[in-house]
Amino acid sequence: MTHIVHPYAHRLGIIRDWKSRWFGGKENYVNHLRADVLVRTFLTKKLRGNYVALIEIERSEKQYRVAIHTSRPGMIIGRGGDGIDKLKTALKKELTRLKISIPQDLKLDIVEVGSPEANAMIVAAMVSEGIEKRLPFRRVLKMTMEKVMANRDVKGARIAVSGRLGGAEMARREEIKRGGIPLQTLRADIDFAREKAHMTYGVIGIKVWIYRGMKFNDKDNKSK
Repeated sequence: MTHIVHPYAHRLGIIRDWKSRWFGGKENYVNHLRADVLVRTFLTKKLRGNYVALIEIERSEKQYRVAIHTSRPGMIIGRGGDGIDKLKTALKKELTRLKISIPQDLKLDIVEVGSPEANAMIVAAMVSEGIEKRLPFRRVLKMTMEKVMANRDVKGARIAVSGRLGGAEMARREEIKRGGIPLQTLRADIDFAREKAHMTYGVIGIKVWIYRGMKFNDKDNKSK
């Protein structure tokens, strides 16, 4: 029997780093983990449609830093930075409601994603947006795949959708694939994401794999 593993978790410590980084003791591990999960859930829901690729969290004794990677930074920042102030206020209010304690110094950073078509989360959001606009799912998959493969950093890609596609009574799975995706190669830089398209007749699940070539650390190059 095969064992399916998450492509990101499979490469942790090899070519991937943790999305949450804490500096300090491990006494309040459960509370810190709960805080990070709820912060991510709130921001993902609040910023849906803004093409958020990644939310990184850094925690120290005095500071709590949240870095939001997006291909649409202007939509989040707003005019004169008022959008980011509103987001920070809403986040503090939500943390107070959930009775979550974080360091007093809360900092929000917006990081622009250079090539959105090479990012799995943004590609999944593009597919979700197209399906929610009631466009034919096959056309959405084909158009999105063409955009992804047009990027010179991308060596291979696969997009899969499953559910009541086109409003059909019986759920099914469809996918489109281009190039190679070496899932078992630990040095392969494979980006993976899951997303949902919310329709009146149910939820359509979306999965995206993007292969961006092999990745080697400086340590490995020096040791050769």
